[in-house]
Amino acid sequence: MRSSSRSQSRTSTSARGRGAADKPGLRGDRGSTFARGRAAERRVAWHYRLRGYRILARNVRAGGVELDLIVRRGRRLVFCEVKLKEGPGYGDPLEAVDEWKRERLRRGAQAWLHTNPDLSALQVCFDFAAVRPAGIEVVADPLH
Repeated sequence: MRSSSRSQSRTSTSARGRGAADKPGLRGDRGSTFARGRAAERRVAWHYRLRGYRILARNVRAGGVELDLIVRRGRRLVFCEVKLKEGPGYGDPLEAVDEWKRERLRRGAQAWLHTNPDLSALQVCFDFAAVRPAGIEVVADPLH
């Protein structure tokens, strides 16, 4: 079942100088990509907070996998993978979610639950969040 919820978010951009860090493939480019990815994860965390979820963990490693976001509301525990694609030439963020990525998320979730057994009785769900300039789309439970 594919369900989505959209949230419009106002983002501000700051002026930045043009240098080696702004040119693809040159030193520093990866750092700015990293920063944009973290900003996207913060937007998605806020998206969940506004819907009554509590953030349990962000950017944790479990079973050799980085889990972007783990949230909880009531008996529902969600492991969310955040995908960011900027600009029309980059395609849809959810196209980056393949079976390999889904299996890694499952494995990471199992490892995290192994270290947090008090939460293993909750209803475990997997979401993928696509962050676009126009907003956020969350696809719930694409693994089921």
